[in-house]
Amino acid sequence: MKRYSSIIHILNLACACLIFTGCATNQPGAATAPPNSGHLLVYRVPNFGTDLFLVLSVDGKDVGSFTEGRNYDGYLPAGQHVITARVDPNRNGARPGRKTLTVQAGQTYSFTAAWSRENLVLVRNQ
Repeated sequence: MKRYSSIIHILNLACACLIFTGCATNQPGAATAPPNSGHLLVYRVPNFGTDLFLVLSVDGKDVGSFTEGRNYDGYLPAGQHVITARVDPNRNGARPGRKTLTVQAGQTYSFTAAWSRENLVLVRNQ
């Protein structure tokens, strides 16, 4: 009986270590920026809509779909990129918001996806 409880204790301790290690390495900001890249942040405006997703793409490739309280936080290689924000589902035929951005290494670029009448826009944050 004592041997069995020792094995259980060791397994529990190993699982706890794995969980804590995973939490420590997955914190925002823990990753270092790739070389020759810029930091891109895209936020959802608070009144974006409760049943709508913000779908973000960079250079025509989707990089994420974000619900309430979720935002994009990533890195782009230096150079010119087209950022597109669209809504899903698009019930009212809203046009996507687009920005052409020339990324410089080491710089941070911050935008908010917001509504302008019935269309999306990407507003640069100061």
